[in-house]
Amino acid sequence: MIRLLARWLGTSALLLFVVSALTFVLTALAPGDAARVILGKNGTDEQYQALRAQLGLDDPLPLRYWHWLSGALHGDLGVSIYSQQSVTDMISGRLAPTLALVVGGLLFSAVLGIALGIASARSRGALSRATDVLSLLGVSIPTFWLGFILVIAFAVALPVFPATGYVDFASSPSEWARSLVLPVVTLGVGGVALIAKQTRDAMSKQLSLEYVNAMRAQGLSERSIVYRHVLKNAAVPIATVLGLLFTGLFSGTVIVENVFALPGLGGLVVQATVSHDIPVVEGVALVFALVVVLTNLVVDLSYGLLNPRTRMS
Repeated sequence: MIRLLARWLGTSALLLFVVSALTFVLTALAPGDAARVILGKNGTDEQYQALRAQLGLDDPLPLRYWHWLSGALHGDLGVSIYSQQSVTDMISGRLAPTLALVVGGLLFSAVLGIALGIASARSRGALSRATDVLSLLGVSIPTFWLGFILVIAFAVALPVFPATGYVDFASSPSEWARSLVLPVVTLGVGGVALIAKQTRDAMSKQLSLEYVNAMRAQGLSERSIVYRHVLKNAAVPIATVLGLLFTGLFSGTVIVENVFALPGLGGLVVQATVSHDIPVVEGVALVFALVVVLTNLVVDLSYGLLNPRTRMS
């Protein structure tokens, strides 16, 4: 366990540094800058140069990154170049919709995908082939296209759910849930197919082993064999896919939040990128990177709980 945590801390620190440095450099090298966005087309060259100096955009790139990094190490992500708001406050204000969307998408994918995978492994035949087809469709359908189809079907033709917007949970739990249904389904459909196929494959492998026949010979019920033994032994690869899916869903929020006009981190980073607001882009990238390293730790720790033989001293 100590070795696992030490390795996690080392790789996490390196990953966060690399992600922050690459994000800063790539955003800074993109055409245009924040000063030009703020002044617009009518700004003079003198005003442009003065604003660049005021915002610190004239400083060398390594120096600008060092200033940001030293502040981030002390918990200060800086202020937005465009709005002069605290980046930490901007992220915290947008974090709830993104987390609700991602967690909802993960639960939707996990519950439906595992159920479909178990049924496919037990029945084989047509349902197993259907799982393969579903997996192919799930990873092939563009997210934005699926979102538009769901809006047309369930917000326009059948006005069951709102097409856009987000309602805070504290204001109305029921409206909060309704505002998330279409975005969660849009985000989670691809994950359903992925988890269903992984669950089917892992359980099919376990069902073909001798210990399953031995338990059947001892008179254990099929339900007990499948859910208490086979599913537990197949849980490690499923947990791995769930971890990968959770981190992948954060990147998917960039598209889904813009399709459904949700005020989350995905929409924030798109706006910041367009306006070349480097501190905001850096802050959101750092949050996403932290999600990745924390998820990897949780997945690694879950291996020891699911399969004691994988525990590390």
